[in-house]
Amino acid sequence: MTELPARRLLLVHAHPDDESINNGATMAKYAAEGAQVTLVTCTLGERGEVIPPELRHLSGAALGQHRMRELTEAMRALGVDDVRLLGGPGRFADSGMMGLPDNDDPACFWQADVDTAAALLVEVIREVRPQVLVTYDPDGGYGHPDHIQAHRVAMRAADLAAEAGCPLAKVYWNRVPRSIAEASFARLHEDLPGLPFAKPAALDDVPGVVDDTRITTEIDGTAYAAAKAAAMRAHATQIEVAEPYFALSNELAQPLFTTEYYELVRGERGPGDRETDLFAGVAAATEGKAP
Repeated sequence: MTELPARRLLLVHAHPDDESINNGATMAKYAAEGAQVTLVTCTLGERGEVIPPELRHLSGAALGQHRMRELTEAMRALGVDDVRLLGGPGRFADSGMMGLPDNDDPACFWQADVDTAAALLVEVIREVRPQVLVTYDPDGGYGHPDHIQAHRVAMRAADLAAEAGCPLAKVYWNRVPRSIAEASFARLHEDLPGLPFAKPAALDDVPGVVDDTRITTEIDGTAYAAAKAAAMRAHATQIEVAEPYFALSNELAQPLFTTEYYELVRGERGPGDRETDLFAGVAAATEGKAP
């Protein structure tokens, strides 16, 4: 039996780069504080659009392998050393954007049986024994089929893990408060002339924007802003960074958030108007031993 760290965080994401954009500062903070941070990525992102011209020859399996190397470098920047591909590398293929023929590929994640994929995630939960799970909302943040499926698989795995005697104390969805997003876009419009991006994204392009009242938790990651930016830069096929902004392959600028926000959807909320710790209210007695 191996003694587990007192705090254990599991994040479930769809593709390499999603973790750095959504949770990079949070991951760096908890890793630096000695928590066990485990990332499960569900696909290799084989159908992602590539930004640098010199890398646009990459596609399919070759792009997936390259993006896995980018993920390894990004996690090095965040100080995270436990990264898993759900079911192993290549088990589930990238499904492409919603509505494309790629969605019909029997090998893609969108077509996966939810219980089968969730059982693979339960294996990780049984090993790592996380108290806290972070994933997407039911829309996957912005409607990508792999993000929606990651949500379904993560939530189903939480149920199955509880049935197996490995309950999660808290489950969070990634969020951005509307007031913060609006203020950040106002600054972006002022700063745009000095940026390498021609146009701004729209507020609706930011995944998980909700009314401020939905936000239960904010994690101040400003001390880890450089780590988050470095992790995002590591995903060079997908992201161009010009702090405190970035752009995806659409070349539309959007804010790079270093305070990251969440909605607690399962578990007991910590004290105060907003939690400032994902582990707020998690009893120290939940320390455990790995099987």
